[in-house]
Amino acid sequence: MSRAVLQVFEKYQAARTAFVQTVAELAHRPQNIEALQNAGVMALLRPLLLDTVASIQQSAALALGRLANYSEELAEAVVMNEVLPQLVYSLEKQNRFYKKTAAFVLKAVAKHSPQLAKAVVDAKSLDALVGCLREFEPSVKEAACWALGYIARHTAPLAQAVVDAGAVPLLILCLQEPELSLKRIAASTLGEICKHSPELAQVVVDQSGVPFVAQLVTHHDSKLKRQVCQCLSQIAKHSVDLAEVVVETEIFTRTKLFSVLKAEDSVARRNAATCIREVVKHAPELAQLVVNNGGHAAIIDYINKAKGASRLPGIMTLGYIAAFSPTLATIIITSQGIRPLKDALISEPEDHIKAASAWSLGQIGRHSPDHAQALAVADVLRRLVEIFENENSSADLKQKSQRALKSVLQKCTHYKSLEPLLLTAPPKILKYIVGQFAKILPTNPKARKSFVQSKGLQKIQELKMTGNNDLLQYIDVINKKFPPEIVDYYSPNYAEKLLQKIETNDDEDIKA
Repeated sequence: MSRAVLQVFEKYQAARTAFVQTVAELAHRPQNIEALQNAGVMALLRPLLLDTVASIQQSAALALGRLANYSEELAEAVVMNEVLPQLVYSLEKQNRFYKKTAAFVLKAVAKHSPQLAKAVVDAKSLDALVGCLREFEPSVKEAACWALGYIARHTAPLAQAVVDAGAVPLLILCLQEPELSLKRIAASTLGEICKHSPELAQVVVDQSGVPFVAQLVTHHDSKLKRQVCQCLSQIAKHSVDLAEVVVETEIFTRTKLFSVLKAEDSVARRNAATCIREVVKHAPELAQLVVNNGGHAAIIDYINKAKGASRLPGIMTLGYIAAFSPTLATIIITSQGIRPLKDALISEPEDHIKAASAWSLGQIGRHSPDHAQALAVADVLRRLVEIFENENSSADLKQKSQRALKSVLQKCTHYKSLEPLLLTAPPKILKYIVGQFAKILPTNPKARKSFVQSKGLQKIQELKMTGNNDLLQYIDVINKKFPPEIVDYYSPNYAEKLLQKIETNDDEDIKA
């Protein structure tokens, strides 16, 4: 009789096992999700989380995690069915296999939105997840890191909650573990915490985490380099002090961070460029340090080889460096930095990349006539005018182009480059060009001769007829430097005046 009773329970257990395993397998395929949801699978899986058999609990949690991972709607259903408190309770009691799966469910819920991540926090999951970071099993630590990272990424208060739970010291310890995948996600999670505010980044600094992150820059694994560079940039971006902490790790050299700019992995290269950008933007001393160690040359080489959005951090890095001083701008020019910026300005399809290039070129050329001439000789000014006039250019791109033109033209004394612009530039740009000629021509006889030969004087007389008040004061200055008969000769109504003079002379002859 007892054997018959036992068989009933064995069959029941086998059926439950078969059910949860099948559902977990079905949930792995996106095409099955809707059918499972319509069949009410969530309500059937929930009680199995408290099953007496550990393997059934684990399979039920795995199925729920895969469902929650699929969409925000299903993740909300997991929360609404009060699954999270059961998971958190079991997370502290069960074996390492269940802990790994439960952490996966929490990650799958938290990743979709700040509201769902807060629901995970409100279920008192943080203490349990931080406890998982103390586990011996690396896969459990990794799963907990994933969950904590997805919670911290959304908002500063959620990241602060992760910090308050004591996660940072344990994440730094995870960086020192031998497992690659654990190092990667630990670095990523620290970056998600640091990105929100200087205060959160300071927590990682205070726990002496930066040296442990920085030393991994030279690791052979490209995916780890991605996360390390990203984490360091999230720390450095907030302030000069935090940027200096990153610099003090002595990774800004050709053999360390700059070598990542030549890595095979495109994401690692871009993240390295972003890290350099976030450091140099703060102070001239930091920009000078990067230049002294050859960082500017590495960035120029990077922009030459990169395409699309990957160019953006490099383009902005050159702009930040050049902005601080004429000396730094000159170094960018002599290192052939204008050419890749011009290429991005012309060839990149995205307007925001073109706008960044225009901004950086403006920072290079705004310091002195020599800097402006370098851009003029490279035919950058004409390209900026074309982009400004292009109807398809975005408002931001037009604004950045106009500002770059204004700052460079006001320094430019290379009249050979200004002359063709005078004939083609739109009114908003013309006032800067005419203004420069009003400065150049009074003291330069060669420029005056060239100005006449290039039809510049004729163009000036045509502009005078428009009555533009912004131009008239400059035109008067220019005209005074030429003989009146030449000015009259190039005036639009000169032929009419000449005919009137002839007619007047004829009338006088007849009367005589």
